[in-house]
Amino acid sequence: MKKLLLIVPVLLFGCALPVNNDNSANAQAQATPAEVARWQAQAQNITIIRDDWGVPHVYGQTDADAVFGVMYAQAEDDFNRVEVNYMNAMGLLAQAEGEQEIYRDLRMRLFIQPEEMQRLYAEAPAWLQELMNAYADGLNYFLYTHPEIEPKVIQCFEPWMALSFSEGSIGGDIERVSLAELERFYGGSQTLAAAPDRVDWEPRGSNGVAIAPEKSANGNALLYINPHTTHYFREEAHMVSEEGLNAYGALTWGQFFIYQGFSEYNGWMHTSTRSDVIDEYYYDEIIERNGRLFYTYGDEEREVSVSVETIDYKTSDGGMASRDFTVYHTHHGPVVRSEDGRWIAVQLMNIPLTALNQSYTRTKTQSYDEFYEMMRLKSNSSNNTVYADRDGNIAYFHGNFHPVRNTEFDFNHPVDGNNPATDWLGLHPVEEAINLLNPGSGWLYNSNNWPFSAAGPGYSPVKADYPLYMSVNFENPRGEHALQLYPTLNNLDIDGLIAAGYDGLLPAFERFVPVLERAYNANPSPDLADPVAMLVAWDKRTGLTSVETTLAHHWGNELFALLPRGANLDPYDRYEYAENQLNADQYLSSLRAAVARMEADFGSWQMPWGEINRFQRNDSSISQTFDDALPSYPVELASGNWGALASVGTRQYPNTTNWYATSGNSFIAAVEFGDRVRAKALMAGGLSNDPGSPHFFDQGRMYGVGEFRDVYFYRDDVEANAERIYHPGE
Repeated sequence: MKKLLLIVPVLLFGCALPVNNDNSANAQAQATPAEVARWQAQAQNITIIRDDWGVPHVYGQTDADAVFGVMYAQAEDDFNRVEVNYMNAMGLLAQAEGEQEIYRDLRMRLFIQPEEMQRLYAEAPAWLQELMNAYADGLNYFLYTHPEIEPKVIQCFEPWMALSFSEGSIGGDIERVSLAELERFYGGSQTLAAAPDRVDWEPRGSNGVAIAPEKSANGNALLYINPHTTHYFREEAHMVSEEGLNAYGALTWGQFFIYQGFSEYNGWMHTSTRSDVIDEYYYDEIIERNGRLFYTYGDEEREVSVSVETIDYKTSDGGMASRDFTVYHTHHGPVVRSEDGRWIAVQLMNIPLTALNQSYTRTKTQSYDEFYEMMRLKSNSSNNTVYADRDGNIAYFHGNFHPVRNTEFDFNHPVDGNNPATDWLGLHPVEEAINLLNPGSGWLYNSNNWPFSAAGPGYSPVKADYPLYMSVNFENPRGEHALQLYPTLNNLDIDGLIAAGYDGLLPAFERFVPVLERAYNANPSPDLADPVAMLVAWDKRTGLTSVETTLAHHWGNELFALLPRGANLDPYDRYEYAENQLNADQYLSSLRAAVARMEADFGSWQMPWGEINRFQRNDSSISQTFDDALPSYPVELASGNWGALASVGTRQYPNTTNWYATSGNSFIAAVEFGDRVRAKALMAGGLSNDPGSPHFFDQGRMYGVGEFRDVYFYRDDVEANAERIYHPGE
């Protein structure tokens, strides 16, 4: 099943500019005169205007021109992240990172195959092929004009590669397949697949809020775009063409569509959904006969598809080797693990051509009706959508890919793959999904919680009206926060919407502190008297000068450390266990541990939050190295674990005592739709990965205190605030 071979380090993808690991052969040397002439001619149709924050505003005659230009601009800002995203998407990471990434690559190869992506490219409509061509041309022209850039693996980009990374989420459905279980099954052990680094246990996800005209100051709909991702995960850009494209917002490095953003007509914000869109199937017996494998399916037998997947990887001495894996697929999908001796396959959405179509088409819709029609493509499996438009509509879509299932079976656990009754029965139409349009409350939101509180009591979807698998989670602290906050707000403008998004309440401690107080009163201890009194008197709000916020974070982390490891606790629902299952002694011991930790780290447990919670960017690495001796900015934001709407994942790192924010709020925008769209935005840190650029960390101070900047949407404003105007290649 596995073997180690020394090989020549070349990927066998056809490409005019070969994809390989030989950095001595660069794109400039490999490009043909015809290719260069074509790139140069198209570049003259494209104008990139960099504003005074470094945001690229890309203007083209056609949509393809805008795509060419935005890919070129992305590569200028951070080619490394562009390439790494495609290395991950196509299962090529081990060629750069080494043997430890073999199983991550194998996981992707079980679903993403170059030959299949090339077939889908050939089937794509002509307009989408043109965009994929422009995507590859923009990146290849960047490499041609920047011979000093040495790609790690991908020496050139082909149009079909866009299909390997078509949706934009921070973590796609494929990444929910366990690496550890995959290695146990295909490797016979667990030695390489490391556990994810989640020391901070920050909930990954996002907030989206839409405000109807009746609750706004100017009678216009408002949209709050608040994704929570790792910092620097997305580029901010503006794409404009003479074919009707005019979209502004955040796009994931390497993709050619605005993923979370707005046009002058409407806006869209995605939050990670908790709709059940991935199912596992077990098989009671795999039958071997004449060297072939079969499984029963009803009254028949079906053959297991068997193939060999070769994963190339860099060795410790800098050379290259490969490992072959014999992999298995049933009609449900690839076999990814075993349990109690039974093979288990996984089924998930894998329709990249439709997904890419939907991702781009979304950005050109001009009304709610057009947006709804776009949603009929049903290929956004990992996201909810919060929507607003200039006609005054606000809407919510809970997911956009809902397999129809036989509700006699519990799909929260592996189901019988031998039984045809467990198969998916097509997809629910959009009309049957959990949706909201213009609720009477005048507002709606989602914070990765369940949708049954999305517009407040009396206006939200009713759980009993939908199959259980459409929403498998519960409320969370951010949701509780929103339910307390948004019904009280009226006459909102952009600044008021931003202020609401940064409301400092930490509602989880409204739950935990009373339990702590009861535990202390039942068993008072002099060493905890002052910390308990401080937390009880605290208004449960974060602040830069707040000692209580620092103490609460340390205590909350110690409290969560007591949760049982391996328990089936949803990352968003651990607070339920902490409140109801941990006992009084655990509440007191966790606070005592927090105080001791702070005294050891800082010399005192009375430390203001802004002194220890910092934002720092020292280099262009994807994984930052932090240093307490280097400059940093204070961060007022708190953890989403405790219900902070504007949240950060923050903790200590090797050789630091300060905590450093590395995830949470990333690209944030507040948008008002009217006769002219108006917006303010803020990006975590800065757009450029070049430490020598003025835009490397020019928003660092602003990030920590929530100071937003004006968005330049109309060309006269863009030109009035231009820092540089140029064609690609200049």
